[in-house]
Amino acid sequence: MRKRSSASFSSRVTFGAALALLLLLVGCASDPPRASGTYTVKKGDTLYSIAWRHGVDYRELAKLNGIGRDFAIKPGQVLRFSKATGVAATSTKAPPKSPATIPKAVASTIKWSWPASGSTVKLTTRPNGGQGLMIGGVAGQEIRAAAAGRIVYTGTGLLGYGQLVIVQHDDVHLSAYGHTQTVRVREQDVVQAGQTIATMGAGPNGSPMLYFEIRVNGRPIDPTPLLSK
Repeated sequence: MRKRSSASFSSRVTFGAALALLLLLVGCASDPPRASGTYTVKKGDTLYSIAWRHGVDYRELAKLNGIGRDFAIKPGQVLRFSKATGVAATSTKAPPKSPATIPKAVASTIKWSWPASGSTVKLTTRPNGGQGLMIGGVAGQEIRAAAAGRIVYTGTGLLGYGQLVIVQHDDVHLSAYGHTQTVRVREQDVVQAGQTIATMGAGPNGSPMLYFEIRVNGRPIDPTPLLSK
């Protein structure tokens, strides 16, 4: 009787440990990655693209690493994230607001317009923590700047966005246009609202679509309330 009881207890412990490990792994896989530690700049990187990839405010990232207002970086440069993301255990900052929350005073400074017309529009959350609109359309369809600004990134270096264009509109607003087919602008170009900046390419499922995202102070928001009806 003692041997059977011991074996039964051992089986329960083994099963419980395996279940706990499985739940831990599933939980880790479902959480979006958080920026921490350091990042070594690679060829083609910009401060904006690095900040976008890691979900931080490019201004805070620049300040933390002593980068000037030209936001210039170079390959091989090592950037720190810990303080920029507020993940330090000793941080006394208030918890971040919901991604769908945007200060009204900031929101009213820009008049936004739809970057493309589409047969379908769906709000989606990305595995990397992004939040934006999937706009279905036609391959080669024109994509327009949702507001006036400056092109701060074009390229394919951000996993999950395809060929991406990022526009800086002011000190706190950035917008992104993913899965483009062709790009008609270059970095540092100044663009006007409604100006064609790219054409629509294929999304992850192979159908023509545009992924559109707006970020405020590095945080993705639901763009729908800001866009003209």
